[in-house]
Amino acid sequence: MSALLKMHSVRRLFSPSLARSISDAAKFPRITTHYTLNPREKDERWTEVDMERCVEEVDLVIVGGGPAGMSAAIRAKQLAAEKDQEIRVCVVEKAAEVGGHILSGAVIDPISLNELIPDWQEQGAPLNTPVTKDTFSFLTGSGRISIPVFKGWPMDNHGNYVVRLGHLVKWLGDQAEALGVEIYPGCAASEVLFHEDGSVKGIATNDVGIAKSGAPKDTFARGMELHAKTTIFAEGCRGHLTKQIMQKFGLNEGSEPQAYGIGLKEVWEIAPEKHQPGLVEHTIGWPLDRFTYGGSFLYHLNEPTPTIAVGFVVGLNYKNPWLSPFQEFQRFKTHPKVRHVFEGATRIAYGARAINEGGFQSLPQKLSFPGGCLVGCSAGFLNVPRIKGSHYAMKSGMLAAESAFEAINADAQSTAGVEPTGYAEKIKNSFVWKDLYSVRNVHPSFHNPLGLYGGLVLSGFSIFMGGREPWTLKHGPQDHESLQPASSCQPIVYPKPDGKISFDLLSSVALTGTNHEGDQPAHLTLKDDRIPVEHNLALYEGPEQRFCPAGVYEYVPNEEGGNMKLQINAQNCIHCKTCDIKDPKQNINWVVPEGGGGPAYNGM
Repeated sequence: MSALLKMHSVRRLFSPSLARSISDAAKFPRITTHYTLNPREKDERWTEVDMERCVEEVDLVIVGGGPAGMSAAIRAKQLAAEKDQEIRVCVVEKAAEVGGHILSGAVIDPISLNELIPDWQEQGAPLNTPVTKDTFSFLTGSGRISIPVFKGWPMDNHGNYVVRLGHLVKWLGDQAEALGVEIYPGCAASEVLFHEDGSVKGIATNDVGIAKSGAPKDTFARGMELHAKTTIFAEGCRGHLTKQIMQKFGLNEGSEPQAYGIGLKEVWEIAPEKHQPGLVEHTIGWPLDRFTYGGSFLYHLNEPTPTIAVGFVVGLNYKNPWLSPFQEFQRFKTHPKVRHVFEGATRIAYGARAINEGGFQSLPQKLSFPGGCLVGCSAGFLNVPRIKGSHYAMKSGMLAAESAFEAINADAQSTAGVEPTGYAEKIKNSFVWKDLYSVRNVHPSFHNPLGLYGGLVLSGFSIFMGGREPWTLKHGPQDHESLQPASSCQPIVYPKPDGKISFDLLSSVALTGTNHEGDQPAHLTLKDDRIPVEHNLALYEGPEQRFCPAGVYEYVPNEEGGNMKLQINAQNCIHCKTCDIKDPKQNINWVVPEGGGGPAYNGM
């Protein structure tokens, strides 16, 4: 019996009359115990607990050790060396190891790396696979139609490199440490600190030793406060502190709401005779319908073994609540023009991550604020038609460091947070702004009555015009508003995985290496514990079970309440942030778990 039929069978066992006779407490058991929604000041279990934090004073704090954060740290130290100054730079990274939470395709444009570390080849940067060939195709149910890739167009990857981005980030971390940057892996930034004047003072790392019930354990230890003159937020897509900063300072007022996709990825070792190092392949079309935005990538890496990276991206504005991005990815690999690559091959890694797709229209109106600024995917610097953002992340980090360095020196005696006021202007004068403006209409072109077909025509025109058309299209409703009731949509029946080319979800999650301390409050917090059952399950048949790529959410029988209840398997979470984005009522708020928790990616 399918999981869907099992759920309906269980739900029929609970009659409405029985449900009415049971208390709300039994029908809607408490799920969220995290202190962000259950203040410890009101909890007697915390009355005698020492809540003092130790404090470190630094010049520059960078939240997130990805391409943007590491580039900012390196550039800040380079500038200090040029001026023969001392500057204390700290990078706080929630992954247990630098690069451990990084996931991307990835084909990287080396333009920013060339500027940041001109002798990167001599220094051993892990860019070992120059692109040798590009293909772009439209998949039908059984066929493949080639689409030309013109020189200079977004899909042209001449001069770029196929990389395992986590390895590149780790290498950047080594360069940063060699310059004197202090890097704190396994330390999750959990709170933004403010001066009395409202400017950002720095961040606090998360507390540890809190039981699942929300009570302090014997091992409880308070996090650390890092006070800085300027704080750079480089958390990546949908950073939970960035969300707070945007709201407090109104950074995106007047901008189009951000649009998102979810990118799922696997790494395989394939037969040597099928391996073509430097080959870059992209597809659109099947298995998605023409009104669902997305596509695939398949990159051949130059590694000691014949390795490929394959992935699938689904726009999170999809409408059918029965859709599962994970299952669409698995189905893609079974296409008759694709599956031969995987026959006789071995899957060695899996992961997923949300990505920004809003582009130019969704950039914050203000990139800096009193005491800090946003860089990389925290700001939304991603070029959707090029499927690239790492070089923008690096460049924005470099420009933020330059602006922060200038501002700190100009206001050395300030006792409040120092704003890098020149940052926005530097971005606007860079290739980042120019590039994103030129492709601003490509993604929203697909919001038309013909879907994919109309989008190809309209986006092709925009690319041909180089962005010179005198209009800027809008994205439409936000992703969480796009779902239609399950009763009005066609259920999707996915084929059973064969364990050779397509796989089940839990065996895939095992390949992520994800791990969290079991006895801690779930970091997937619910603003209202009733909404999953009363709204999501009732109207959409529990879409979080399908949009989560890690099996975190499932509805199970609630024997005490006579209904179904949501169960959160927080230990499965791979920090993709999809739930925070797609939840219909925006009831799920992702916060950091204890530092070091999450996936343990090796060059994803």
